Amino acid sequence: MALSAPYRKAQQRLAAWLERDRTATRQVFDLRSALASLDARDRHSLSRWLAWLAVAARSRGESILGRIQRLDPTLASSTREALKRLPIEVVGEMLRKHRKSA
Repeated sequence: MALSAPYRKAQQRLAAWLERDRTATRQVFDLRSALASLDARDRHSLSRWLAWLAVAARSRGESILGRIQRLDPTLASSTREALKRLPIEVVGEMLRKHRKSA
């Protein structure tokens, strides 16, 4: 699978943004600009990638969906939709772990 240059740029900036607790306003602007340059196929691929990251974050007792919602509500919505399409074993495991910690 060949990844487009805008996709790689957006993915790298998004990963760096998610790894930091505090982010400079300039970094958020750059990230939003990178997201705006994605076509529909790349946005869909990015949403699927974020869904898997959300599963990994949930297994560590964290959540990234709130941050994604604040960054880009449309991307957050498509990420939630992608989460619904993950294999049921993954989502079920994610929910079981979440309930144990609640």
